[in-house]
Amino acid sequence: MTDFAANLSQEGSSNAKVLTVSELNRIAKNILEQSFPLFWVSGEVSNFTRAASGHWYFSLKDAGAQVRCVMFKGRNSYVDFTPREGDKIEARATVTLYEARGDFQLTVEFVQRAGLGALFEAFEKLKRKLSAEGLFDADIKRAIPKHPKQIGVVTSADAAALRDVLTTLKRRMPNIPVIIYPTPVQGKGAAQLIANAINTAHERAECDVLIICRGGGSIEDLWQFNEEIVARAIANCTIPTISGVGHETDFTICDFVADTRAATPTAAAELATPSRADMLNKTNQLKLQLAKNMQFVLNQKSQALDYLARRVISPSQQIAQQKNQVIQLANRLNNSISQQLQRKQQNLLRLNQNLQHLNPQAVLTRGYAFVQNKLGNIVSTSSQLQNGDEVTLTFGSGSAEANITKIKH
Repeated sequence: MTDFAANLSQEGSSNAKVLTVSELNRIAKNILEQSFPLFWVSGEVSNFTRAASGHWYFSLKDAGAQVRCVMFKGRNSYVDFTPREGDKIEARATVTLYEARGDFQLTVEFVQRAGLGALFEAFEKLKRKLSAEGLFDADIKRAIPKHPKQIGVVTSADAAALRDVLTTLKRRMPNIPVIIYPTPVQGKGAAQLIANAINTAHERAECDVLIICRGGGSIEDLWQFNEEIVARAIANCTIPTISGVGHETDFTICDFVADTRAATPTAAAELATPSRADMLNKTNQLKLQLAKNMQFVLNQKSQALDYLARRVISPSQQIAQQKNQVIQLANRLNNSISQQLQRKQQNLLRLNQNLQHLNPQAVLTRGYAFVQNKLGNIVSTSSQLQNGDEVTLTFGSGSAEANITKIKH
């Protein structure tokens, strides 16, 4: 007890001090601030308001009590979310008293969603464990193939991330088939289902690269990709993997185990495919370079001829001999140029033919069709069908719906 407080306790004493309200509140404020160090408190947000000054005012409550809180602009600007009514949060704060009204309150220094501390601890614990086992080592990472023949995608079938990936793949290299291994990516039990989808892709071994992705969200939304069962499935997968989980600033255990980490699902699709436009541009650049080189050779030979012509001052026999040499050089030059042109034209023709062969529409126009089930997946074997299944037949021009009435294996 302070001397001043001792004096206050001496009721009836002639020396007892009579306090003003301001003095009382100031003393109470000092005692509170000195008695409570910086601490953590959890509760439910209520009566949240953001003042014009940028300061946050709200209450934290539980089933039995509530306390007023203030978080000044200089502090709340570092928080990556704005609390809403009913949110469960954890606040790091000091106790104080607002003297003007005598209100007991907390001055909040930092807030986070409730449970994040435990999640971060679990994340770091698993990260250390898997790192010690060597699952993150750079020397075990496999290179992503530059020209994959088939691409697999592990994500939710109705996710925006899947639409982004498919749109990017179609834009960059539409001839590459895509196999989707659908799985929930959020909710109870989703980690096991994600691992099952990755294991299925591994067992089928039908893709050259596997994209594992989902859109952005909170740490809770992305938590399924921080589960050990998913990490083990990725480590066991023999297909080169690309992790495209969340936004650019999000990191998951999946990112560290995968062979390559992409900032977003769209970036993952870009890493998985070459660009058709880039390939065509490169072909055109080679064509221009070839023409430039040929012109350079022609100019060099033309200068050589001019130089030889200036030296034709010897007798007619020597002139005739040199003339023959010039003709021979010209013939050899023309033959060389013709051969080079022919080889380069053949290379260009072969490249154009390869591009045509890679065009899936060209195959369809020759009488072929491809079959899709109700989910839109390509049917490549009769074992994927059952009697009564509805399928879509896509031709070179148009499509048709059909029912399966008889299956032959």
